[in-house]
Amino acid sequence: MTDLFIKTYGNKNNQAIVFLHGFPFDHQLWEEQVKELKENYFCISFDIRGLGKSEVGDGQYTLEKYSDDLIQLVKSHKLNKPVLCGMSMGGYILLRSVEKEHDLFGGIVLINTKSEADNDFVKLKRGEGIEKINSEGLKKFNKEFITPLFSQKTIKSNTKLIDKIIRRANKSNPVGVKAALLAMASRTDTTESLTKISLPTLVLCGKQDKLTPPEVMEEMAGKIVGSEFFTIPAAAHMAPVENSNFVNKKIKSFVKKIG
Repeated sequence: MTDLFIKTYGNKNNQAIVFLHGFPFDHQLWEEQVKELKENYFCISFDIRGLGKSEVGDGQYTLEKYSDDLIQLVKSHKLNKPVLCGMSMGGYILLRSVEKEHDLFGGIVLINTKSEADNDFVKLKRGEGIEKINSEGLKKFNKEFITPLFSQKTIKSNTKLIDKIIRRANKSNPVGVKAALLAMASRTDTTESLTKISLPTLVLCGKQDKLTPPEVMEEMAGKIVGSEFFTIPAAAHMAPVENSNFVNKKIKSFVKKIG
């Protein structure tokens, strides 16, 4: 796993939680969750291939490769039934990994994500994103892509938070960011497998999220037997950083119950 940048926190003998960040971010997206949970749990966050400090290579990989990376991480660290926590693209990777290695995991937390593959409109938007990076640069793309992911309240009152998140995203290699856009556009649909999930499941959605609205995520949660669904107040797509206290409480309560 030397090609992935991995951070671990806490006692490895405790229940493990593996965090998968969204696009186009890095492991630091989860800093508030790790800070809250590392005392009682073994937390692992990492930069998904091509993003942050992880290896970029030739940029010719798919979501399957991301999934293989996650499965290999769990096995190489000898994690016993870890809880997976994925946001947005991290959720796509999580759901595909559960399809392939269901019994490897102990529970899942899905935040602002969906099981459906991209429709044609979204695929075209992914392509436009690649062209924007090529023609106008990564910084311009990130500013225009990331800012609307926040709630209107955050956009108006906490520009420092948004600027911090954008600055971090700007450190990724443009090749890796474009590879992620292609990987998401070509991913498989995991909706049919939702009914086969028998793992404890927590589903969280920012109340003001426009990319994966609450009604979409509640419908997804309804297909997973026994899952819990909650909307996150005062948050949009960037819920883990916009309302970290609420997210932390829900994750902590969930993991405690299944532990």
